[in-house]
Amino acid sequence: MKASPEAQLRLLELADLDAELSRLAARRRGLPEHAEIEEMDRRDAQLRDAIATLDAEQGDLRRAQLKAEADVDQVRARIERDRGRLDAGQVSSPRELENLQSEIGSLQRRQSDLEEIVIDIMERRESGETRQRAAEAERAQIAADREAATARRDAATAEIDEQAAKAQDQRSAVAAGVPADLLALYEQLRAQYGVGAAALRGGQCQGCHLSLNTVDLNAIRAAAPDEVVRCEECRRILVRTSDSGL
Repeated sequence: MKASPEAQLRLLELADLDAELSRLAARRRGLPEHAEIEEMDRRDAQLRDAIATLDAEQGDLRRAQLKAEADVDQVRARIERDRGRLDAGQVSSPRELENLQSEIGSLQRRQSDLEEIVIDIMERRESGETRQRAAEAERAQIAADREAATARRDAATAEIDEQAAKAQDQRSAVAAGVPADLLALYEQLRAQYGVGAAALRGGQCQGCHLSLNTVDLNAIRAAAPDEVVRCEECRRILVRTSDSGL
């Protein structure tokens, strides 16, 4: 393939612009805000699940408290009824009196146990409500932090996109001055190796950074200026410059 030395030199401009575009794309992908937002989303999902679990637990505890309080009221009513019988003198038999007093004592112990259950449930509800409020407060803070991180990410992305657009415009202008067949070869090699063309400097290919042997250098020296030459090691287009060492 043949192309003017000027057209070949444009390939180095293209390679520099492609490298710049690649750097900008890598910078866009590597913005720290991406990881920050991902981590915040992960934590927010954990908190959302925790709050849902706490909601379910609070519902169970409310029902358990209502049942325990109803049991306390029932036992208290039985105690009051039995005491009413005693106070009214309705029990005359010593045996029946003993049994009634024993029942009252048993009911009082049962009432005490049930009241402790109610207190325990209330404490568990209070603890759950505290954890729930803390989780909701953390979610609110995460929402604010995420909004700030998103704004930073969007600002950085906009700046990168602006730089990339300028580089892309420059690339289009440079590519317009490269013969179609040479540009097609460059694009093919760029797709294969990441870099389609490299300068020959000091007898070294700047694509693979290997020094050419004497035979290859002599072949390049003998080639016409418009001959498109390739690196024998990496197969990229070698562009000859004033400091190629030929």
